Amino acid sequence: MHHIDEGEIRGWFTGRIPADWFTSPVTITTDRDEILVVGELADVKVAKDASDAERAAARDSRADAYREDTRAARMRIADDAEHHFGRKVAWGVTIGGVSQTFTTMSVPVMTRLRMRERGVLDTLVDAGVARSRSDALAWCVRLVGDHQGDWIEALRSALTSVESVRADGPKPS
Repeated sequence: MHHIDEGEIRGWFTGRIPADWFTSPVTITTDRDEILVVGELADVKVAKDASDAERAAARDSRADAYREDTRAARMRIADDAEHHFGRKVAWGVTIGGVSQTFTTMSVPVMTRLRMRERGVLDTLVDAGVARSRSDALAWCVRLVGDHQGDWIEALRSALTSVESVRADGPKPS
């Protein structure tokens, strides 16, 4: 399968998603396994003196209604996309600047760890930070992503540049 960029995927979803679902173009995030489609919902109209809790409850309710009202159509679009792109599809919404996703994949990843690394995971489990070694490893990956986000993003940009140069290079005969 040829490399499909996020712009092509975004275009495909833009063509499939009903125009009245979102207030702006969808945001697409991909990896090797999954496509995450996030659209912005119109913000709720609440009384001027509404509390933060009331506003948050109204936004949560709007997101839940969208999720239920569009479930069948989203599933059809996701099935078509999975067939077309060979990846699972997850959905999410942003409302009032807060995003939430619906059922993103949890993909098993095989790894080999030495005793020192297993000890770190076991400490997190023993301390109640994680329920299992798998949970502890996911926690560690999230921690690196949160605290080294700029560095990870720089690596991704460098990889994108390498892919672009490679694509423009000579083709084997």
